[in-house]
Amino acid sequence: MASLTREQIIDVLRTVNDPEIGRDIVTLNMVKTVAVCDGHVRVHVELTTPACPLKEPIRRDVEAAVRTLQADAKVEVEFSARVRGGPSRPAPIPGVKNIIAVGAGKGGVGKSTLAVLTAVGLRRTGAAVGLLDADVYGPSVPKMMGLEGVQPTVTDDGNKLRPLEACGVRTMSIGFLVPPDQAVIWRGPLVHRAVKQLLEEVEWGELDYLVVDLPPGTGDVPLTLSQSVPMTGAVVVCTPQRVALADAIRAARMYQHLDVDVLGIVENMSYFVAPDTGREYDLFGKGGAEIVARELGVPFLGSLPINVAIRIAGDRGTPADVFADGGEGLADAAMKVIANLAGQISVHNARMENAEAAAR
Repeated sequence: MASLTREQIIDVLRTVNDPEIGRDIVTLNMVKTVAVCDGHVRVHVELTTPACPLKEPIRRDVEAAVRTLQADAKVEVEFSARVRGGPSRPAPIPGVKNIIAVGAGKGGVGKSTLAVLTAVGLRRTGAAVGLLDADVYGPSVPKMMGLEGVQPTVTDDGNKLRPLEACGVRTMSIGFLVPPDQAVIWRGPLVHRAVKQLLEEVEWGELDYLVVDLPPGTGDVPLTLSQSVPMTGAVVVCTPQRVALADAIRAARMYQHLDVDVLGIVENMSYFVAPDTGREYDLFGKGGAEIVARELGVPFLGSLPINVAIRIAGDRGTPADVFADGGEGLADAAMKVIANLAGQISVHNARMENAEAAAR
């Protein structure tokens, strides 16, 4: 063991690829330290997201690579995580690394639910997360985050609003600024201005992810968002019915037309597991979103069940309860979707960095 050197280990780690990004972990600068001490090899790998879904495969591959140098080597792999943003570009929101839009082709498919669960789930992995409710006509985030009736304050210089915080997530919504029973009756220019203000005139601070809940459809808000900020990408939410899938295709095509990367499609209300029998029922069909994702050439991020725990958490404003697991593998299903999304964000940013480097 004493014959092994740090240089040998780093060299052999060039054979270990990040399974999602498809490049070796040395080139990606994920290997932060390598130490050989008292017959042990310790490798510190910095993941591109704390929600990395493939941590264990990376661990196994690192151990196997080192043991090609010495079969009985004692290998310890420790992990940290640092979320990376895209390549250098204009930053209208200083400190925000990634902006992820959550949209849908039609209402009632659980778009806001997914946006809230994504923000809270990413925060639970250790990331710094913000949540912007840009559904100006039907803001539901204040209720779902337990922030109804609370108003944001203004920064000391009077130039920006401070976001509210719940479950560790910095949250802003038009619902904080208008009475809950007042309808927002705005034409396009007013909507455009409001969304820009919520993006740029809020003190978001340093964020790994800003999750933006969009109104359903393909109207003013998605267009404003794509024109105002360099979005990392969009997630499209749908249910398995054919009419919902058709709308999801239109939403995905809209993002592609706006040159926004579609990070993936999520199938919500995919199935129901009867708590008394454990039998699974496909109330609205199942698997359609995965077929659509394949046809569009975009990732399928996973599916979420119909589960009373989601409804209760939304009504009570306690989204973290979902991750305590309401039964039938709900927490695992939610975290799988969130981890797959985080992985796709890392893939997107690596691809953008490659493109920028090739253009130099």
